[in-house]
Amino acid sequence: MNVIIFGPPGAGKGTQAHNIVKKFNLYQISTGDLLRNEVKNQTTIGKDIENIISKGDFATDEIVNELIKNEIFNPKNKNKLIFDGYPRSLSQAKNLDSLLNKSNQKIDFIFFLNVKKNTIINRIEKRKLLEKRTDDNLTTILKRYDTYMETTKPVLDFYSKKANFYEIDGDAKIDEISRKIEQILSV
Repeated sequence: MNVIIFGPPGAGKGTQAHNIVKKFNLYQISTGDLLRNEVKNQTTIGKDIENIISKGDFATDEIVNELIKNEIFNPKNKNKLIFDGYPRSLSQAKNLDSLLNKSNQKIDFIFFLNVKKNTIINRIEKRKLLEKRTDDNLTTILKRYDTYMETTKPVLDFYSKKANFYEIDGDAKIDEISRKIEQILSV
């Protein structure tokens, strides 16, 4: 099966995706991890990404789409994908549909973790202490949250009409969210 899990920065997408990967033997595609890996390896594209995200902006669709394409067309990942943080815009959603069609795949489940801003702030502050991620600057996160909510509205509208779309209360406890997702995936 292929799954999309999306929500604002700090919504718990990575945590939930990791749980799903372990339980259902899927391959997690985290745009954040892909981007951070490029930055860490100081690739040419990584330097561009670092410049963009240091301002609190999102990497361009062109950059993200290229990184995603490589993962979708990897034969070992076929029909075992969980998209964590992608798509983030309507053009990315349409690109994903196109890439999946070309690779003879489809999305089976779509989860939207709907989380309030104050919950995000609390989670990011905890994550900053625990994981020491360089992108966990509160000002940057708040800007990314606002940008996310603005740019993701069309994606939410696009997917919410589909029968395989599920909105999950992202303010709930981690294990409650996990149980809800696992119930849906096990049907």
